[in-house]
Amino acid sequence: MFITIQSYNTMKKLLFAIFFLSFSFAQAQDVFEKDIDAIEAKLIEWRRDFHQNPELSNREFKTAEKIAKHLRALGLEVQTNVAHTGVVAILKGDLPGKVLALRADIDALPVTERTDVPFKSTVTTTFDGVDTGVMHACGHDTHISILMGVAEIFSKHKDKIRGTIKFIFQPAEEGAPKGEEGGAEMMVKEGVLKNPDVDAIFGLHISAGYDVGTISYKPGGIMAASQSFEIKVKGKQSHGSRPWSSVDPIMASVKIIDGLQTIISRESELTKEGAVITIGKITSGVRSNIIPEEAIMIGTIRTLDYDMQAFINKRMKEMVPAIAKAYRAEATIDIEKGYPITYNDPSLTAQMLPSLQKAAGTKNVIEIKAITGAEDFSFFQKEVPGLYFFLGGKPVGKEATSHHTPDFYIDESGMKLGVKAFIQLSIDYLNN
Repeated sequence: MFITIQSYNTMKKLLFAIFFLSFSFAQAQDVFEKDIDAIEAKLIEWRRDFHQNPELSNREFKTAEKIAKHLRALGLEVQTNVAHTGVVAILKGDLPGKVLALRADIDALPVTERTDVPFKSTVTTTFDGVDTGVMHACGHDTHISILMGVAEIFSKHKDKIRGTIKFIFQPAEEGAPKGEEGGAEMMVKEGVLKNPDVDAIFGLHISAGYDVGTISYKPGGIMAASQSFEIKVKGKQSHGSRPWSSVDPIMASVKIIDGLQTIISRESELTKEGAVITIGKITSGVRSNIIPEEAIMIGTIRTLDYDMQAFINKRMKEMVPAIAKAYRAEATIDIEKGYPITYNDPSLTAQMLPSLQKAAGTKNVIEIKAITGAEDFSFFQKEVPGLYFFLGGKPVGKEATSHHTPDFYIDESGMKLGVKAFIQLSIDYLNN
């Protein structure tokens, strides 16, 4: 093989550059490891403060203020009031490169906490006419703390960052209040993925169902599309002792609920993907001896395939008024657009899998089946390639608690791996 002096020198320079970058990155890894260990106490302190002071969707005023104050202290470019209460910060590395976004959701839920921890939430509010507590019952407090920690560590090492990192602290993941816009969809509308234009986005969710120290992922659809619906059933009021004088909307509602479940159990091709129809609330009547005139039901639909979603929507719209009519009542149904499927770009997922394995250890990174929970992170993924994964938060050897419940509990030691995973993913993506 004939090699000129010029090509030999070029090759030598290239090999030296590769060696230098590899050596520098190995050194950087050591630095990041030390920083990650050192920041754990702060992660726990921040998380407990957010946990004691939870705020509902689009009302995360103090939460946003605390986040923005921290990011400004790091010297980042900070924008507030994005999609009402969102906070966005930009960190520019010393070296040119791509633009990566990292996202954390920041809102809490209308749940009254029952856990016996010293930082238990005692905040109360009125939600949709009901007096309730407010609680970080889905772990968003840990997500905020993890991303604040990542921002702090990266702000010390701009010389090791090739490109730009955009930190997105998103409000209203649990859904904006009735009549309001919010969440990831509103952030996208307001241009959060622009100026600078984001090339890819990563997000995580702590899980009370997976052991601490583990990471769970899935290429393609990992979480379901989510839709809310409302059904109004109109009957005829009468004395409770004379049901034959009434058109009972409660009885019709019971039959509607029963019928809707047959769409899943008898009409949906469940070997293709899973699907769920759930009624979450029924409101009707004022006292025991009056058959009311109206009943109102609200619920959720979860689907992992858009064709199945369209079929289920169609059948619900056909079935609800038909069943009501069979019981001499009238019924209407309104189905909202909802969240898309949370879809992990297969190429990006394959590219970043080794990074997750480096962060957690190969045996601790587990591919899972899709779940019927939903995430508005999906709105970001409709615009740019995204990867969303679960961070283990269940104490090893203890029973899992359910998200969105008064007993939700997370092992705080799991947050450190969240920081490590975000840092590993970011460095590897930007250096690729």
